[in-house]
Amino acid sequence: MLPLKSLMAGRPGMGLAVAESLTSGGVQARVGSLSGASVFFRGGITAYTLEQKVRHLGVHRESAAACNCVSDEVARQMARGAALLFEADIAVATTGYAEPWPAEKVEVPYAWWALAERLADGQWLELSGRVECPEMDRAGVQALVSDTVLAALITHLEGSVEGTV
Repeated sequence: MLPLKSLMAGRPGMGLAVAESLTSGGVQARVGSLSGASVFFRGGITAYTLEQKVRHLGVHRESAAACNCVSDEVARQMARGAALLFEADIAVATTGYAEPWPAEKVEVPYAWWALAERLADGQWLELSGRVECPEMDRAGVQALVSDTVLAALITHLEGSVEGTV
């Protein structure tokens, strides 16, 4: 996590926001545990239900309802929504299933993560990915997904510093 602090310090004024469902605040806790996080961490939200994702993050109700709020697009919408909600330049989001859920035909836990960065021209640069979590318990899934989205953020910021954005 120390690379995150130094990478954000290398981009003065850049703010980070987080939107979580599956990880239940775990990403926010990791970011907030960094000394000096108040310089760049604008805030985060844990929105578990469709209603809260729609209300606070601007997730599109119909498309989210069709997939029980678990998809690449919902994760992207959550990330963009968090950036807007907290007036941040970059945001990450997580959504998924921390356990098998037979009612939704989910046999293996999995999650989607997304990163959205608002560019100078107002457009969004977005990245996302899916994490499969076979044979993991709920806490293990949440930890793996938190690690994955933070690693993606660090990798993105490292590339941005080198001028690849």
